[in-house]
Amino acid sequence: MVRKRFDKKKAFCYAFESYMEKILSIAQIIIAILLMVAILIQQRGAGLGGIFGGQSGVYRTKRGIEKTLFILTIIFAFLFIAISLSNIFLNQ
Repeated sequence: MVRKRFDKKKAFCYAFESYMEKILSIAQIIIAILLMVAILIQQRGAGLGGIFGGQSGVYRTKRGIEKTLFILTIIFAFLFIAISLSNIFLNQ
């Protein structure tokens, strides 16, 4: 009868991968929710509003909280893509 030797290093690697998968999945959900909120609370563009008396095609710069929210949206999108790709590579 041949006994298999318990390899602590392999057991640690499997436990670490399982732990990282859970952490990445939770982080992905949180970042997705934050990204949706950041997109939804941004001010709407003029779109068809010019037809009904809204803003016309006047260029204006983002200032204050609007600029901060715009930058946060870009950061959340980048983080979401990075976490998604790392989650894919970890599960292979």
